[in-house]
Amino acid sequence: MEVLVIITTESSKANASRMAKLLIQNKLAACVSIKQIFSIYEWDGDIEETKEFEIIIKSKPEFKDNLIKFLNKISTYDVPQIIYKKYYSEKKYYDWINRTI
Repeated sequence: MEVLVIITTESSKANASRMAKLLIQNKLAACVSIKQIFSIYEWDGDIEETKEFEIIIKSKPEFKDNLIKFLNKISTYDVPQIIYKKYYSEKKYYDWINRTI
């Protein structure tokens, strides 16, 4: 019983919330969690320090390609972070995901 988890980020709470709602409305995700994080990374030769919002998307493994395309389309970043992995899930949660989307 595998579920797909994708982690991405957005620059503002409003953008993260908009993305989460679109994912749910388009039946690409069963659940989306958002939390504020602090990131340090290199961009165009500079070290950046910024607050971001991490978005954790729970979905079906067979939706991976469509989710990646969708996230690339709606992300406000030039190079969106899209990291994914399949996880084993407890049966009740797996069943809920499959009933939801």
